[in-house]
Amino acid sequence: MAVFFEPLTAVVRGVRFRGSMELKALDWAVIAVYFALNLGIGFYYMRRASGDVGEFFLSGRNVSWWLAGTSMVATTFGADTPLVVTGLVYNQGIAGNWLWWSFALSGMLTVFFFAPLWRRAQVLTDMEFAELRYSGGPAKFLRGFRAVYLALPVNTIIMGWVNLAMCKVLALTLGLTTNRQQLTAVFCCLALTLAYNTISGMWAVLWTDLVQFVLKFSMVILLAYFAVKAVGGMHSLAGLVQNFDAAHPVAGHARDTLSFVPAWGSGFFLSFLVLMSLNWWASWYPGAEPGGGGYIAQRIFSAKNEKHSLGATLWFNIAHYALRPWPWIATALVAMVLLPSPTEAQGGMEGAYVWVMVHYLPPSLRGLMLAGFAAAYMSTIGTHLNLGASYMVNDIYGRFLAPGKSEKHYVAASRLATILVALLSAGSTYYMQTHGASIAAAWKFLLALGAGAGLVFILRWYWWRINAWSEITAMTAAATISLTLESTLALPVVRMLHRIDPMLAIAPLNSDDPHAFAWLMLTTTTGTTLLWLGVTLATRPESEETLQKFYTLVRPAAFGWRRFASEVERQEPTLRYNFYHWVLGFTLVYSMLFGVGNVLFGRYGMGIGMIVLSLVCLTVLFRSLERRGWSVFQ
Repeated sequence: MAVFFEPLTAVVRGVRFRGSMELKALDWAVIAVYFALNLGIGFYYMRRASGDVGEFFLSGRNVSWWLAGTSMVATTFGADTPLVVTGLVYNQGIAGNWLWWSFALSGMLTVFFFAPLWRRAQVLTDMEFAELRYSGGPAKFLRGFRAVYLALPVNTIIMGWVNLAMCKVLALTLGLTTNRQQLTAVFCCLALTLAYNTISGMWAVLWTDLVQFVLKFSMVILLAYFAVKAVGGMHSLAGLVQNFDAAHPVAGHARDTLSFVPAWGSGFFLSFLVLMSLNWWASWYPGAEPGGGGYIAQRIFSAKNEKHSLGATLWFNIAHYALRPWPWIATALVAMVLLPSPTEAQGGMEGAYVWVMVHYLPPSLRGLMLAGFAAAYMSTIGTHLNLGASYMVNDIYGRFLAPGKSEKHYVAASRLATILVALLSAGSTYYMQTHGASIAAAWKFLLALGAGAGLVFILRWYWWRINAWSEITAMTAAATISLTLESTLALPVVRMLHRIDPMLAIAPLNSDDPHAFAWLMLTTTTGTTLLWLGVTLATRPESEETLQKFYTLVRPAAFGWRRFASEVERQEPTLRYNFYHWVLGFTLVYSMLFGVGNVLFGRYGMGIGMIVLSLVCLTVLFRSLERRGWSVFQ
């Protein structure tokens, strides 16, 4: 026990480790108040969440768009995100962020094409959708298989890398030098998150997410301000970056570092083309699933109605892609100027973000900043605890192992499942920490694992011919092909690809290499798509009864369902309006994103012009939604 509490007792006694922040009594008081507030919210909603699993996992399907959308934003605002962004900027410049910026296209697709459909489906989890859309043994197998797959390995990997990021933050801020100290400290944060999550489920997640988002967004803006101030202010940041070319061993030319798009012929350019043309619709990735899914779908299910589900996902995508990136990027650029070659002791490239915080944040804000990182951590972990437990209870335990029990029984099972998910994440974190895994590598691993499956998740809504075997084939093929390509078994394939692209090294495709990652995505997507299409056409379609029931309940566009739609529904221009709103949506996001970026780097004419364009798109979009009766303000 003494060994377990070693890092905590060292910190509480005021020991200051070399290179760490010195926390005063007031800092600890701020952190204590923050944790107490989260626990207080959990106890406040305890009775309400105990009624049934609908209350525990979906807050009674009565959540307003602004709360559901903010919760989505808070969930994606994990402790890992600023660290990964910093590592991307070090390695590939600002343009490296296209690894996740490209998913704005998929996100806006979810807003207008899928959010209302998910809400109409009236399911508790996205796994339950399998037995709504399909029927018979294959549907049951698909539901159980996907629930186990996402609740255990995938959810565990995600929580593992979030815990790993928090380990790095605590190591650099509190000076915890050993794996045991770091793991002990982060598991204490995990235990606190588990406490309010187990008590009140989704109600606690939603309201703590709101508090956490306000705190952490405020603090990353403040950190960016003081970081840029340390190098002379924003007006001189670009000039300073111009001067580090000769000394910087990784990033290369400053022009490439500051470019929003990778240069032609660079190792990242092919990856950029793949991300923009293929990845956003073809790859399944948690939080950015084509067609929606995971915790995004969970928030959609909890919304009051279809309008609020659309409003929630729209607000999430604007905030996630257009408003949040620049404070992280500005701090990352400062880190590159002040710490051109970060060592492992300084946290490496990903940990350089925390290094800037330790050295340049005013002492008066240290407690708040550490609470902000705890907020970023807890919002993501809280969501994945709840999501993993919902799959285990609704789609495994309640569906196959113990059907027909009372709601009280399932609520109790939900609390036990939440604890189990936390324990699994702890094991995953221990493995990643002791094997030196990077957070960005885990991101790319999951991207490759789902390459090619995304198109099935889109078409299952809009093409009646998709069946359960389509999804099963897509998921298994994507995982099998990507894992094979990253092993020595793929060398014959890589040699053939090398003849097409001599820049590709003859070695297993490594997702950490942007060029190899592009070929990994291309090859996996092509093979997966051919396989699932072949299986779809070779197997029987779902029964007419199942398809008609699904179409009547969900009412997707008649295109692809003409035999099940009425004559009036066939005349509805649903897809045309959805496409129009989608174009307005991603134009709004990208013009706002790059407009703000241009203003920050002194390109005022272009920046202001792009911001104006984004506001025009927003106005036109809102007016179009109002005319069609889709505004949440009506």
